[in-house]
Amino acid sequence: MKKSLIVIRWIVGLLFIFSGLIKANDPLGLSYKMQEFFEVWGLQNLNAYTLAFALVMNVFEVLAGVAVIIGWRMRLFSWLLLLLIIFFTFLTGYAYITGNIKTCGCFGDCIPLTPLVSFIKDIVLLILIIILFVNRKNIQPAIMTPVPQVLLLLCIIGVVLFQNYVLDYLPVKDCLPYKKGSNIIESMHVLKSAAPTIRKLTFEYRKNDKIIEFPSDSFPSDFDSTYEFIKRYDKVIKQGTDEAPIVDFTLQSISGTDTTLSVLNRPNYYVMLFVNDFSNYREWHNKDFEELLNKLKAKNLPLFIVTSDRNKALELFPQDAAHGNNAKVTILICDGIVIKTAARVNPTYFIMQLANIKGKYSYKNIDKVINQINTVPENKDYADSEN
Repeated sequence: MKKSLIVIRWIVGLLFIFSGLIKANDPLGLSYKMQEFFEVWGLQNLNAYTLAFALVMNVFEVLAGVAVIIGWRMRLFSWLLLLLIIFFTFLTGYAYITGNIKTCGCFGDCIPLTPLVSFIKDIVLLILIIILFVNRKNIQPAIMTPVPQVLLLLCIIGVVLFQNYVLDYLPVKDCLPYKKGSNIIESMHVLKSAAPTIRKLTFEYRKNDKIIEFPSDSFPSDFDSTYEFIKRYDKVIKQGTDEAPIVDFTLQSISGTDTTLSVLNRPNYYVMLFVNDFSNYREWHNKDFEELLNKLKAKNLPLFIVTSDRNKALELFPQDAAHGNNAKVTILICDGIVIKTAARVNPTYFIMQLANIKGKYSYKNIDKVINQINTVPENKDYADSEN
């Protein structure tokens, strides 16, 4: 039994460490996934705290994983792990049963798991953690004090610093469809070999203070006016692969004209600066930004500021009414959710050629943007006007 407990500890510990680190690579992604759950449950008032929740959860997962492997304070951590896995199992079970959530975000965007796979994973983990919980008094530390405390403190510091880095400079491993090397237009199409997603129209009614759910082709035999309608939705019966990696990506001029293809089909290089909001405008609108503008102007390469905040963008970068641009930048309007997906750091630079992402940098790496622009050819055919 002792050897079996060691094996279980390593399996559980490594899974939690891996899960924590892969989500720590993109804590904003986890916070957006939390918001998705909260919106389904009507708890949008918690959205402001999801990033803090994500940061703490990632640190705890790594910490708990290391503690289980070395067998430190198992009476405490077996309780914490048991409560955590019960919570995770509830989330993945809810996602699987209701079909309201496409992926649980257990391993971030790098390893997207279907709700069913996530639920099975958590059931297995729940069983393993229960075994550890039952035998928690028999598990002794593998290393003696003060080594465990020092090791765990280093884990906390390491994960905190890592998360601060990716929040400032983008994820180390970009697993999103807008990563460097991707083609946005190609990612907007579904592969011919894709398997279709099977959905079924489902109703929710309330009767005798109970929520009753049933498919559209199987109404209850006693269905009558006592059933109070709540909602109807398409429940995912089997998740397919027929959804394009990029959806809802559109670019509009300030006049409302769809310019998506005209921008993405530009044969020469250009730069898009994705700005979710202008709250830190003074931080990135500096001499380095002006230097980049001058470099682009010297090579006749355009800069597009892509934002959902049309009014603030026009206030900070007044546009020519006739052409929808000015001498230095052109404003394009894009959905805020799309911008959050494309650019985890606000703002983020995309160096583009056609629809190909040739470079992707945080505004704090503007020196790398300038260096790459120095290497691209001049555009002799660029016209200053757009649309």
